[in-house]
Amino acid sequence: MSSGPEKDSILEFFVQASNKHDFSLDITLNVAGAVITGTLVSAKEYFDSLSETFEDGSDVAQKLSEELAKAGESVEENQSAEANFIHLKNTKVYCGDSKPTPSKGKIMWRGKIGEVDGFFLGKIAESKSSK
Repeated sequence: MSSGPEKDSILEFFVQASNKHDFSLDITLNVAGAVITGTLVSAKEYFDSLSETFEDGSDVAQKLSEELAKAGESVEENQSAEANFIHLKNTKVYCGDSKPTPSKGKIMWRGKIGEVDGFFLGKIAESKSSK
């Protein structure tokens, strides 16, 4: 018997396709009562994007940038059959009936596939009406 929570094999398949073939897909996840919506991206794109965040900063920030870039390359080289994390860009997190958090900016998100309770294909679009 496995020691961790079971992973959804279909969701893992989508993540593997993203990691191996740079495939992206709009997806919405249910995680511990929250709804997380965004675009599935490869682990490499996730780490590359984080790396860019620190490129123009201090020496420490530049070192972080280099390490994140290396992590992205390492993930791409060591493509094992198993995927444990899912990566999203342009992410919004909904908790209850409130506005999404964060509601602005290009937000990258990383989560454990084994913690996802459910998913559907497509993103939730914010309604333009004012409440």
